[in-house]
Amino acid sequence: MTKNDLKENKMAKGFISIEDLKKVPSYPSEERFKRGPVAVIECLEEIPCNPCETACSRNAIKVGYPITNRPVLVDEAACNGCGNCIIKCPGLAIFVVNKAYSEEKATIVMPYELLPLPEKGSNVVCLDRKGNAICEGIILKVLSGKALNKTNLITVLIPKEYADVVRFFKIKDNV
Repeated sequence: MTKNDLKENKMAKGFISIEDLKKVPSYPSEERFKRGPVAVIECLEEIPCNPCETACSRNAIKVGYPITNRPVLVDEAACNGCGNCIIKCPGLAIFVVNKAYSEEKATIVMPYELLPLPEKGSNVVCLDRKGNAICEGIILKVLSGKALNKTNLITVLIPKEYADVVRFFKIKDNV
């Protein structure tokens, strides 16, 4: 699937589907997901931007030349799921997915720039890319601070079967 196909599908639907993402060669393989946390890049923008590439000390992400290329995970084995790319992405388009968390559960680290911050242990309703409620989850970790470039990192524990589709959440009490 070409980047133009992805963009057209996103424009038609208003969001990018997991089916479309899985057709992109840089989407992590299921074998890679089994080894632990890995960055999932869902950026379709073709603008001058490469903070994710420069943030990756392991050279796993590449934008290249021209700088308007879409970022791709070029070396899934090199990615250790550190999350530095999430912090630097101005488009909030990168997530770290850990399908190896346990036999039945997965975690997703996602960018979060809203206030108030959720609290560790909060029950949440997890949403897909379209904003539909998919499952329930629990906030495992909330990272915040100046070093995070004003992008908080929220780790959500979810049922493993939803790891490819969950991309946001609502605090259960606010639903």
